[in-house]
Amino acid sequence: MPATIAAPASWIESISNFRLPDQTDRQLQSLMDRNTNGILQPPEKEELAALAALSEEISLLRAQALQLLGRRPA
Repeated sequence: MPATIAAPASWIESISNFRLPDQTDRQLQSLMDRNTNGILQPPEKEELAALAALSEEISLLRAQALQLLGRRPA
C-alpha cells in the first residue's frame, strides 16, 4: 500500500538533479561502446550491467521528482 509522506521541496529538487558522476558516466559510455563492438571481457560485462541498472534507477527517481515539481526533463 503506497504511503504519502511530506518532503521539503529542496529534497525533491535535489533528487531531480541526480546524475552519475562525470567519470562514471564516461566509463558507462565506454563500456557501452565496447559492448557494441563486441570486445567486452566478462568482468566488464558485469560492470556494464551494474552501471546500466544504476543509471536506469537514477533516471526513474529523477522522472518522479520532476513530475512532483511539475517540470519536464531538460
